[in-house]
Amino acid sequence: MKTTLHRLIKTKPTLMKFILVSSLFCVISLCVSVLLLAKTKVIMNSLYSPQHDVSQSDPTTVDHLVFGIASTGTSWPWRKQYTKLWWNSIPNITMRGCVFVDALPHEENVSNDGSLPPLCVSQNTSQFLYTYKHGLPSAIRVARVVKETVALNHSGVRWYVFGDDDTIFFPQNLLKTLSKYDHRLWYYVGSNSEIYEGTQVFGFGMAFGGGGFAISFSLAQVLAKVLDSCIQRYPHLYGSDSRVYSCITELGVGLTHEPGFHQVDLRGNIFGLLAAHPLTSLLSLHHPDHTDPIFPNMSSITSLQHLFEAVHVDPERILQQTVCYEKQLSWTISVSWGYAVEVFQHNMFLPEVLRVGRTFRQWLPGNVLRGIYNFNTREVHPDPCKRGTIFYLDKVSSGKDGIMSSYKRDFQNCSYEASMSKLEVIKVVTNKLNDNKQTPRRHCCDVLPSNAGNLMEIAIRECNFEELIYMN
Repeated sequence: MKTTLHRLIKTKPTLMKFILVSSLFCVISLCVSVLLLAKTKVIMNSLYSPQHDVSQSDPTTVDHLVFGIASTGTSWPWRKQYTKLWWNSIPNITMRGCVFVDALPHEENVSNDGSLPPLCVSQNTSQFLYTYKHGLPSAIRVARVVKETVALNHSGVRWYVFGDDDTIFFPQNLLKTLSKYDHRLWYYVGSNSEIYEGTQVFGFGMAFGGGGFAISFSLAQVLAKVLDSCIQRYPHLYGSDSRVYSCITELGVGLTHEPGFHQVDLRGNIFGLLAAHPLTSLLSLHHPDHTDPIFPNMSSITSLQHLFEAVHVDPERILQQTVCYEKQLSWTISVSWGYAVEVFQHNMFLPEVLRVGRTFRQWLPGNVLRGIYNFNTREVHPDPCKRGTIFYLDKVSSGKDGIMSSYKRDFQNCSYEASMSKLEVIKVVTNKLNDNKQTPRRHCCDVLPSNAGNLMEIAIRECNFEELIYMN
């Protein structure tokens, strides 16, 4: 008993020393961890400009966007009509940015009433080598629009958006789409060409410049610093977007694909593309001078102005495709809201309706690859009288009972079934689309009962939880 007690008394100082040493080690470790965490926080905060120390919970507005538009002194006088469609199109909002030209147009008034962005003359780029055969050295100047737009030093920027003078943007939809991403991180947002060959040549990871693309503030700040040194390594490339893409790739950033940007490397009638828009907001359209007017009996500019009548009423819903079935007549009805309604006098499976009708021609004639597209297509009957009957937007209005849009039939000298021959107008009733869901869902529609033989009424609504869109 004494021996055991003696041993305990003897070992107690050793145990106390161990406890003290262990406690001291834990305290030191905790202090070091706190210091390292604080240092990491300082380093992370230093990546952002003080003007961007903004909580992501603060909503992104159009004030946070800055646009860089590439043009020339010769093209701007007549292409500015396209920019005027969307610039300052949001009430009580003044947009920011600049149109970069190689030289000021003759007799051009640089100041304007706010319906157009100001003009900026690009810096000289003669010191850069350009070796692409049959290409245009101006591609270097256009690539540097990124650097020169950042150099404008606007305050409170979250996103820089770039496009051509014939790129038609839809600002409110851009705002909604870019708000999904954290501008404090490095993002390069855009889309590819419609044609497989062009995408394969220039890269599936490249945002095509005519369709437009966006770069987050944090990435743009770094890109602007390294762009010139990077451009010097790529004299052999064709376009400006290839140079921007290559430099962003060297920074280790990949493309965030948003299919609402449309390069429109197509010719002729693009009805099929617009009538089967993907389930995402329309962000841009390009090449209006290379395609037919999107509405019949109008010029390119007046047809786009007509489309914007619907855009102003409900920008998020524009071109959103809804499909419903008329049971008694076995009709399939496809609504491209704000643009057109197409009525097929037979039942079609939904996946077939969602395919893009090949109403257009390929961008360049030649080999088979030039007729392959980066989306699902379906052939349209060579006889227009055996295709779906198209009703184009006539007018749109908004009131306390919702949004009413009417579509008039595009008359052709065809013989139809009796029920179709009488139909002249389709009215579509819906509410304003305000879909904040991360995963969008196509809306449903119902054909409403009507006693008027020349009129069909359709109501668009959210689908029920387990509701299917299918032919009966």
